[in-house]
Amino acid sequence: MTLDGIHHITAITGDAPRNVDFYARVLGLRLVKKTVNQDDPTVYHLFYADEHGSPGADLTFFEYPGIERGRPGAGMVHRIVWRLASAEALGFWEERLRREGVSAAREGDGLRFDDPEGLGLELRVVETGDAPLIAGHPEIPAGLAVQGFDGVRAYSADPERSRSFLERTLGFGSAGPDRYDIRGERRGSFYAYDRTATWGRSGAGTVHHVAWASPMDDHPAWRERVVQGGGRPTPIIDRFYFRSIYFREPSGVLFEIATLGPGFATDEPLEHLGEALSLPPKFEHMRAQLERVLTPLPLTRGPVRATSKAQA
Repeated sequence: MTLDGIHHITAITGDAPRNVDFYARVLGLRLVKKTVNQDDPTVYHLFYADEHGSPGADLTFFEYPGIERGRPGAGMVHRIVWRLASAEALGFWEERLRREGVSAAREGDGLRFDDPEGLGLELRVVETGDAPLIAGHPEIPAGLAVQGFDGVRAYSADPERSRSFLERTLGFGSAGPDRYDIRGERRGSFYAYDRTATWGRSGAGTVHHVAWASPMDDHPAWRERVVQGGGRPTPIIDRFYFRSIYFREPSGVLFEIATLGPGFATDEPLEHLGEALSLPPKFEHMRAQLERVLTPLPLTRGPVRATSKAQA
């Protein structure tokens, strides 16, 4: 029983239209689900991913309109790292971000920058056998596109306190000082720490949680394993598009284990993902109310190239 790398990463925005513009237009991700925060359905939950809405490429945002910027600190993820295929791709993104007025720093095989609300991002050339998770975009050639998550970096005051839980309970493998890898049958990801004693503040531009992928059949056993490892997981929660348990690892970072399925095409056709407001059945009676209060969003899909399942 092994986790299949990162399932999704969820962050916070105070400005959904600007968020959509940056992630769907500038970075070329596909808005695959426009739905609501199931714990607070008066606010958006936006999902960006590859063309198929695949786990491993899924960056999500809760929108709290006008919320102040946060500040990452101990117990929080502070950088999201995506994969690129080549040095040519790195050069393409350095130039594209420059044209968009985004300040980026190139360090070796990586390019670091922030989103409009200060969320730390990195594009990195990575050699991997994992399938590339690519979204179609008219301005971004497939070979140069973002290819899914490589991992995340978190802050911790004492990373060593998390070692036993990560290795013995969750099955992460040590990959160097304060760095771990996890690999399942389909994909793998890294999880790494940078040390700080400063506590952060949740808000716009900060990560809420990172979710790790589990086959559906393994999900109950993962909850039991977390309990046995000293964690305090929630009950299994049905999120309609997947099932979830949540708990904090010893350094304080909020983890989720989410299932590989049912998936985003459960309630709308694959070719029309993200075009309309999708509501799980238990919220459908609120549709008229929610459509009045949710922030109007720009359209995100024009003509795009076709991508095969093998590419994505």
